[in-house]
Amino acid sequence: MNEGADLSLTIAHIVQRLKGSHLHSQIERQAKECLHQPEIKLESLKEDVRSFLKTSGWEKRLQNAVYRELHIQLPPSLPTAPPEHLKEPLAYMRNAQASWEKRVLKSLNSMSTELGLPLARMRPAAEQKELTSKWNEMGTDEPELARVRPVYAPKDFLEVLISLRNPNHDSSEDVGVRSHWGLIQVPLNVRDIPQLRRAYSELNLTTGQLGIDDHAHIHPVVVEQDSAAAQQYSRQGCPTGLRADLWALILNSTNQPQDVMHYEQLKAGVIQHDLLVDNLIYKDVKLTASNDDYYFVFEDFLYQVLLCFSRDTAVLDHFKYNSATPPKSYIQGKAGDEECAVVYPPNGVIPFHGFSMYGECALFPLRRATRYYADQDVTGSLCMFVPPVAPLCFLYNEPSKLYSVFREMYIRYFFRLHSISSSPSGIVSLCLQFERLLQTHLPQLFYHLRQIGAQPLRIAFKWMVRAFSGYLSTDQLLLLWDRILGYDSLEVVAVLAAAVFAFRAENLMEVTSLASAEAVLADLSTLKVMPLIQIFLFATAI
Repeated sequence: MNEGADLSLTIAHIVQRLKGSHLHSQIERQAKECLHQPEIKLESLKEDVRSFLKTSGWEKRLQNAVYRELHIQLPPSLPTAPPEHLKEPLAYMRNAQASWEKRVLKSLNSMSTELGLPLARMRPAAEQKELTSKWNEMGTDEPELARVRPVYAPKDFLEVLISLRNPNHDSSEDVGVRSHWGLIQVPLNVRDIPQLRRAYSELNLTTGQLGIDDHAHIHPVVVEQDSAAAQQYSRQGCPTGLRADLWALILNSTNQPQDVMHYEQLKAGVIQHDLLVDNLIYKDVKLTASNDDYYFVFEDFLYQVLLCFSRDTAVLDHFKYNSATPPKSYIQGKAGDEECAVVYPPNGVIPFHGFSMYGECALFPLRRATRYYADQDVTGSLCMFVPPVAPLCFLYNEPSKLYSVFREMYIRYFFRLHSISSSPSGIVSLCLQFERLLQTHLPQLFYHLRQIGAQPLRIAFKWMVRAFSGYLSTDQLLLLWDRILGYDSLEVVAVLAAAVFAFRAENLMEVTSLASAEAVLADLSTLKVMPLIQIFLFATAI
């Protein structure tokens, strides 16, 4: 397909998406209202309306909305291509994702059976009243969690990634790559250090970075409400006082009245209906964030945001470009009949251990499904993740704003850490890139760790799958995420993981077991993110 045709498809796709948005109706209403203004002349109507929209800020809002769509939409492709090929072009990746989904679904359904709990139920009036009164103190009263277990842990997911193989690839054809040293054995294109230096040129040693020299590049910060400019600015780090506004601008998270109303509707859904997955959320917050010195004070916020997230059907849109598909429950006796299927949970996302460290009212599917969930298994597919909610609590103290930014970060970036795909920002590519960087940069260290049964990826995987949330100090984590948003990629997560090993290389060369290697790398809270990344990329001869 030629470039012109690709562009036409992209434009048509974005226009179609925006036509159904609230922004489109707002701009249309503003355009009609401005016709009554004296400066609008009939003979220059088109130009005058356009000038009004520009000076009143609506043109900039439209530009930001288009910019967002360019970052989340499917790549242009032949109209005849099957939808699943657009989401993930490699068949063996699709098959592995489907197999993994079935495995986790079995775990979820088994837990439902063992606990004797329905997938969803309507809360009695008294319980609804009590939850409403305790909404801001949810951490003080949670259900009995002793028998609740996570549907899977990151190490289970890693084993699946390690087993991935392309049946059409002959590994003997690999030249110049120590692929047999690492755990990931799939042929994906990942960038080497010279390529990374070019891609991340703003991180070179001569360019000031917030987090190293906080006064190195202070200049008038983006004030024109331009998403593209804000994204470029954040590549060198965001000032602490401006980070919340810059991130919201990059993500086009405006927190308009309709967004606040949507959040209140989701809150009403939590109060009215109890879901089995709520227990997974409660337990995970208790096991992770509540025991974290940085995040325990935000426990109530985490419950509120994550419980609302589970009810948000707007999240389902990301499955159009995610290799996973949402799980479904069927009306009793109608298993397999798609007309009788309901997505469960409503957002299509099921939490697992580590979860908390990261349109239409959502009540409709719940109302339709609640009376059927009690006796039904969940069938179909699902996506699991570690959404980074807790760190965002440091930036946003308004629940609806916190929720809006969190959801946008998830559907743009963090879902890729928990889906099997060939995406350059996907967890498979990140694992492979981490291993390639370490093999190339520190081959002796990699070989030594491999020989003593301490494959580096087994240690680094838990960092990458959580985008380092819960491992770095909060100020350093936010500096890392500045670059994720700035470069619109999770690639820097793999670079940092390799840089950590390089920083601790001398001590790691002395260890003789996996346990001792893990001990050397157990505490990352004192590390400074940007010096590590800069030195690894730009101060080393490759």
